[in-house]
Amino acid sequence: MIPMSLAQIASAVDGKLSENADPEAVVTGDVEFDSRKAGPGGLFLAIPGEKADGHDFAAKACAQGALAVIATRPVEAPAIYVDDAVAALTRLARHVAAASRARIIGVTGSNGKTSTKDLIGQLCARMGPTVATEGNFNNELGHPYTVCRVRPDTEYLVLELAARGIGHITELCETAPPTVGAVLNVGISHLDGFGDIETTARAKSELPRFLGEDDTAVLNADDPRVARMAGATRARTLTFGVDNPADVTAADLDPGDGRHRFTLRAPGGAAPVRLRLWGLHHVYNALAAAAVARHLGAPVEAIAEWLSEAGRKSERRMDVFTRPDGTVVIDDSYNANPASMASAVRTLGQLPTEGRRLAVLGLMADLEEQSEDCHRRLGEQARDAGVDEIIAIGEGTEPIIDGADGVTATHVPDQPAAIALLRNRLRPGDAVLVKGSRYRTWDVADHLRAKES
Repeated sequence: MIPMSLAQIASAVDGKLSENADPEAVVTGDVEFDSRKAGPGGLFLAIPGEKADGHDFAAKACAQGALAVIATRPVEAPAIYVDDAVAALTRLARHVAAASRARIIGVTGSNGKTSTKDLIGQLCARMGPTVATEGNFNNELGHPYTVCRVRPDTEYLVLELAARGIGHITELCETAPPTVGAVLNVGISHLDGFGDIETTARAKSELPRFLGEDDTAVLNADDPRVARMAGATRARTLTFGVDNPADVTAADLDPGDGRHRFTLRAPGGAAPVRLRLWGLHHVYNALAAAAVARHLGAPVEAIAEWLSEAGRKSERRMDVFTRPDGTVVIDDSYNANPASMASAVRTLGQLPTEGRRLAVLGLMADLEEQSEDCHRRLGEQARDAGVDEIIAIGEGTEPIIDGADGVTATHVPDQPAAIALLRNRLRPGDAVLVKGSRYRTWDVADHLRAKES
């Protein structure tokens, strides 16, 4: 964190120092809410959880070197007492962002936020000290937590902005105001929070709407709802895309084995890119990252080289590995919605293999009344992509079987049943995709990973 005394922090979070806290002590370490990570010069955030209460670990955190605890009830340690710990963290993050010289980049969209944030983070790290959201830690706790990791020498702060309703992205932007905002796409996801795709688009548009006239909005020219956001922002716009005219684009696109090659064309030149990441969707993620890096001043040739060297940073996202028996596994099990599912089965269909292509598919959650149609369409997409066999897991996935007419398709009640079926069906040299919303296919992926080469 940017060094601050306990007195300054107490003032920033509207808190009160305990009598045993030294107001002149300077916090130079990180703010942590996991006591196991608390360290010298840091600050511990005590949050009540479902299984444990951080207040019970306050003394332990300070014994490990934390200078004080942000707490909402008395603890046996130096403390800053507040009414709401997470709200206090947000206030502290606002102070850190205002004091920092880092250029703040915000990334949002229905799909690809985490992967694109990871790419932007890797590109920015080539240009200077960078802090980026870890994994998809993009909510009301993860967002200020990430901002507070900024240090005096941080030049770039890359933030993933997620929302489950109107106003959420604006709130995140107010905590750490971005000067560059990238909107990747608008798709069908989290309809339990948004209701329909137009409301989703309105929520995502909060990022470009927030930007000022000296800022830059990076927009997907191939997504009509995103492209229209150019008319809703005061910022300069920089577009990316494949099919429609754009400032940053991919020419001579070659799918290869699923790791695409293309010529990156951007203001200032063109250069070849060969991605290490699997799937067409990563071309769009790479173009968005390239647009951000180009705006920040990186040469086109350097951006192309960095993209070609960039790797996967977050778990369970298009993690392709080979088991000792030659079976290729695509673990994309972290989460799922209709667009990411379509991309995943298309990638499976492109994957070179001597055997069959199997897709183990879990429920796409939060689709409300569109769930049945979306799952049926997924079955059709898997069939059209050349998938040889489908295993659909759990309640609500039965329409996948209906849509996959002509393909060997089996519905099973749970993950143990899917694992048992795979033991009988999977043969050496096959390729298998595992994907579903959150935990719904994780056990299957872990079973396959246990035999990873």
